[in-house]
Amino acid sequence: MTVPRFAGPDTFARLPRLSDVGHADIAVLGVPFDSGVSYRPGARFGPGAVRAGSKLLRPYHPGLDIEPWNELQIADAGDAAANPFDLLEAITAIEASAERTYEHADRIVTIGGDHTIALPLLRAVHRRHGPVALVHFDAHLDTWDTYFGAPFTHGTPFRRAAEEGLLAMDHASHVGTRGPLYSRNDLSEDRALGFATVSTEDIARRGVDEALDRIRERVAGLPIYLSIDIDVLDPSHAPGTGTPEPGGLTTRELQLILRGLADLHVVGADVVEVAPAYDHAELTSLAAANVVYEYLGMFASTQK
Repeated sequence: MTVPRFAGPDTFARLPRLSDVGHADIAVLGVPFDSGVSYRPGARFGPGAVRAGSKLLRPYHPGLDIEPWNELQIADAGDAAANPFDLLEAITAIEASAERTYEHADRIVTIGGDHTIALPLLRAVHRRHGPVALVHFDAHLDTWDTYFGAPFTHGTPFRRAAEEGLLAMDHASHVGTRGPLYSRNDLSEDRALGFATVSTEDIARRGVDEALDRIRERVAGLPIYLSIDIDVLDPSHAPGTGTPEPGGLTTRELQLILRGLADLHVVGADVVEVAPAYDHAELTSLAAANVVYEYLGMFASTQK
């Protein structure tokens, strides 16, 4: 209440820098990388936009009855350095940056960047927790094999993660999928990798509570990684993204689902694909900043 909300540090929610606190329960790490996109570029500017959108966040979360940064030491770890011209080198660098961050933080919440970054982040999480249950919020499956012969893109991270044994088989879920696919085989191949789907249509017809029941049954008892592509939201709620699909979730539906998972053992999380050049009135960056706030509230809830 001394410095106005629109001013002050450019860290997430004006929290301290990790270098200033030494060790944190949660580190917020930016990954400004978008060389894996297949349509609109621009997610490399996502971390900065989400941090700017976070300035309005306040300490008390009434939905979870928690004050996240009073319960936990949370700090901003800055941005990973990722080569924009060499995708494989960038993946290696992102993984190494996550490893360095884990030397000073117990858990990481990552702001992307495109969805390619989920693979190196899952590799780092796997070293600490073994195979994890994945809850993947996205308009798209992201389990395709290749794009133009390239195996590492923002549409392939979870196929690679499944092949590498990073995911607990038959405990991975897509949430909010919709839109056209390349063929029927996309769905059958996705199921063969061990994924189940709660589509946007399922949530629209049957509601948030049924979706939560299905997700919770799928991941029960396992360490969980949450990965949110902001395009899971309808373009009216999040226009600033690389591959928008009409007919998505509302921001409110996403918030309610995340709050319904708050008591589970979440070990890591990301929000990706914010491309501010296509945004309007900061709708997308505000939504993504609130996703990170929900993550922090979830982590704090399990510490009470």
